[in-house]
Amino acid sequence: MIKLTLEELKYKANDIRKDIIEMLLEAKSGHSAGPLDMADVFAALYFYVMNHDPKNPQWAERDRFVLSAGHIAPVLYATLAEAGYFPKEELKTLRKLGTRLHGHPHRGALPGIETSSGPLAQGTSQAIGMALALRMDHSRSRVFCVTGDGELNEGQCWEAFMFAGKNKLHNLTFIVDRNNIQIDGYTEDVMPLEPLRDKFEAFNFHVIEVDGHNVRAIIDACNEAKAVFEKPTVIIAHTIAGKGVDFMEGRFEWHGIPPGAQDVSGAPDKKEQGRIAIEEIRTLRGQIKGEHE
Repeated sequence: MIKLTLEELKYKANDIRKDIIEMLLEAKSGHSAGPLDMADVFAALYFYVMNHDPKNPQWAERDRFVLSAGHIAPVLYATLAEAGYFPKEELKTLRKLGTRLHGHPHRGALPGIETSSGPLAQGTSQAIGMALALRMDHSRSRVFCVTGDGELNEGQCWEAFMFAGKNKLHNLTFIVDRNNIQIDGYTEDVMPLEPLRDKFEAFNFHVIEVDGHNVRAIIDACNEAKAVFEKPTVIIAHTIAGKGVDFMEGRFEWHGIPPGAQDVSGAPDKKEQGRIAIEEIRTLRGQIKGEHE
């Protein structure tokens, strides 16, 4: 992949957000908050950080990407389409009968999808298996795995982290979407995670905390991870749930519903939610332009 400039990456993240809203409006189901808040991370990974080839998805020397938080699949699909893995027109088939764009990613359904995911935490174990196998093969490829912070309630995550730390899988980078929400509330109310950094350090991880909407910081963190050879790395990406759509931002109520599906307290009428969301993302694009003029 050709690496985009910082300005281009910001535009690409905005395009991904627009794709997500349009997909969800067409499907009338799916998750909003997580996909929107991870657009900057995915833009950085697929258009700057990772080695991959949309024209040769099974390229042996590619980096591997695992989406453990499978419910935020819309951001993965939008990113893959923007990267050229399949036509963007197909995004409108999300969650429809006969689609390749399932509610959770399914290996083999689309080029560029490395694993099937759905049950939370299983992707963490899949990622460490890939990293260990690549190291045994003396491969220079890396594994990137995105998890949600609510997902960290699952014990399987911590078994995987313990294994990764013990085996010093330096070719493995976890990225935690630290948006502080999960399906039924705020993480620190449901099952407190803090001190999260200390927990990962106790599991022998190199820990980096970044603003998950600062593309430059995300790239720098991934480059730092590549320079660590004695342990795996976790990047805790502090994000705003529903980023880019004002009435969704920071609200757990938008974890698992699309715009237009139902009336939500404090949000516009459901008939107006989709239109307003698209307008706000277009406004965000204008703000990006202003930053670079």
